[in-house]
Amino acid sequence: MAVPKGKTSKARRDTRRSAHWKLSLPGIVKCPRCQKMKLSHRVCKNCGYYDGEQIIKVDEAQAK
Repeated sequence: MAVPKGKTSKARRDTRRSAHWKLSLPGIVKCPRCQKMKLSHRVCKNCGYYDGEQIIKVDEAQAK
């Protein structure tokens, strides 16, 4: 049976474990219609368009 030769320090152990807990950034892109930032593959909250089609109605006063 395998036995460790020496004690693994807390710093070495924690460095190894830290790589699995990183958060990934969400995919944020510019809306091709209104040029505001939005999450990719989702309806734009500013103009209500997705893939060239209007999906939700947005008030003109609210959009600007």
